[in-house]
Amino acid sequence: MKRILIYVCLLFSAFSAWGRNDNLGKETKEIMKRVADWQIDHPNSGAVKDELDWTRAPLYMGMVDWAEIAEKEDRDKTYYDWLLRIGRRNHFQMGKWMYHADFIAVGQSFIDLYIKYGDRKMVAPVMARANWVVENPAQTSLKLDYSRMETLDRWSWCDALFMAPPVYAKLYSLTGDRKYLDFLNREYKASYEYLYDKDAHLFYRDARYFTQREANGEKVFWGRGNAWVIAGLAEILKAFSPNETSRKFYEELFVELAERLAELQSPDGYWHASLLDPKSYPSPETSATGFIVYALAYGINAGLLERDTYLPAVEKGWKALVGAVESDGKLGYVQPIGADPKKVTRDMTEFYGVGAFLMAGCEYKKLFE
Repeated sequence: MKRILIYVCLLFSAFSAWGRNDNLGKETKEIMKRVADWQIDHPNSGAVKDELDWTRAPLYMGMVDWAEIAEKEDRDKTYYDWLLRIGRRNHFQMGKWMYHADFIAVGQSFIDLYIKYGDRKMVAPVMARANWVVENPAQTSLKLDYSRMETLDRWSWCDALFMAPPVYAKLYSLTGDRKYLDFLNREYKASYEYLYDKDAHLFYRDARYFTQREANGEKVFWGRGNAWVIAGLAEILKAFSPNETSRKFYEELFVELAERLAELQSPDGYWHASLLDPKSYPSPETSATGFIVYALAYGINAGLLERDTYLPAVEKGWKALVGAVESDGKLGYVQPIGADPKKVTRDMTEFYGVGAFLMAGCEYKKLFE
């Protein structure tokens, strides 16, 4: 009798967990669809209209992740078709500046589309740009005054670590050509040594903030800036094979940054515009929160982060993100384009915030499958 009771209890627990997970999956899909559809219906909602701009790159990345779920589970090709129309309309080209990380960022999703469809036109432009940069590396010092345009030829600001490095990781994975890996490792580690505060375990946005302080006397560490970095690390690690020897540096940095960011989550579930002075910026901020939730959820799914330790932060962060979505699907509380903490209001939205939300939702959904 005792064994039967134990079996019944375990069976009930399993069915309860299955039901909860199934409901969570449906709820997550529903909210992602609403957000994705709102964005598609409002193509001019962002500050920059150029479809190849860096602000669109995270949106396309999030849409690729969402499109895969929609097609696989619902046979809905709407989102892949939307991405293909954008790519073809722009001939899958990169932005104008040869070295600037922002102008190769859209190449990440174009590589993903090439992997799915096998059309070389989708990958040729990003490969041509990357080849040129690798073969003609910028000679600029990272320590130039940030006001000089030449400093943008290299990854001298932390956002760049999301924009460009995953491109080279993906091209290395795609081709096996070590020139992409060698370039990635050299440039990333140079930026890490320059921008990473090894005491605070956080990245400065750029050299202008090395000596600045917040109102409470703390160092200035921008929420979205560090969110860009950890989300970019997740993309790099996704691209690498499990036995890639270069993984060690990126894995260790990912785990270290994840641990620090988890400590800095606010009680409301958000990561605010200023990581060390959230009281000066009390408003929610969904772009930082979206990218961090995405990265932490990826870390759990990939076995890099302990589920019991990090799942509460992910769940609280996802709940906060969902709370920033209007009934029509508009995502609010996205800090506008910038380089440091700023005030945020509910009506503010941007392409990269929506991309971060979709990336986070897709990875969150996997936690319960």
